Amino acid sequence: MNPVRLLIVLVAAVSAIGLAVVMQRAMGGKPAAAPSAAVAPVAGKPMTQVLVAKRDLAIGDRLTGDDVTWQAWPTEAVNAAFITNGAAQPKPQGAAKVTAAAAIAASDMIGGVDPAKAVEGAIVRDPILTGEPITPRKIVRGGDGGYLSVVLSPGKRAMAVPITSETAVGGFILPGDRVDVLQTREEVGPTGDGGSGKVMIAETILENVRVLALDQSTAAEKDAKSIVAATATIEVGPIDAEALTKAKAGGPVTLALRAYTDLGGPSGVTTRAARRKPGEDNLVRINRGGETTNVSVRP
Repeated sequence: MNPVRLLIVLVAAVSAIGLAVVMQRAMGGKPAAAPSAAVAPVAGKPMTQVLVAKRDLAIGDRLTGDDVTWQAWPTEAVNAAFITNGAAQPKPQGAAKVTAAAAIAASDMIGGVDPAKAVEGAIVRDPILTGEPITPRKIVRGGDGGYLSVVLSPGKRAMAVPITSETAVGGFILPGDRVDVLQTREEVGPTGDGGSGKVMIAETILENVRVLALDQSTAAEKDAKSIVAATATIEVGPIDAEALTKAKAGGPVTLALRAYTDLGGPSGVTTRAARRKPGEDNLVRINRGGETTNVSVRP
């Protein structure tokens, strides 16, 4: 073949290839599908609408429709405790979330009541974070009841204790903390020298009880590290309530803050306080600077 003619053919072939590339890019970079080829649809991952919190919810908050919303959740990851609309649907294209209005309109009714409306009026028992699924364990249907009647643990009572900054760790005790309740009192007993006199007794009456509120505050304000209050409301059992009432009548009480790691220990009236009988105190005689002090101790 003539070299000139061969060169012309090669240039034409290169030009045709370049034109094809340009046209492909102009059409979005996707090559045209062959007429006989069938495109298989991509199946969406099954999703279920789960009721979640729209904002951070604190203990004692009463839920309204503005506090919750529906959110698409992978069906395979739905926990049995989650509140759902009972229907699975394909994963929405182009939207990670479904608006509350659209979800409620399309949701199945459970027992004739929409789940989002069923939680209205409930009171938050444990903190719930934004986007966290609502579970029955973390809310209480309070109805017309007050805050304390629904946040109290079953069988427990709420009792108020007068406090000061000195008897409440300088105000560093906050709602939700665990404390011991100590009583200080004077009693007449043997002095150890054959006579009798007044002795000062300090005794732990209750241990590891939960603080429900300080005055009317059921939660510390954001970033607050202390609350100076005149009254602490604590959660006690029926027998604990009797012991605390006797302690308050016998002398001033003091709250001792417990470490967070001690929360799982025994709670309620101490065995020592429950078994104590008058006259069972052991006296220790202390001589200091020429003065003698009698202190009652317990084994």
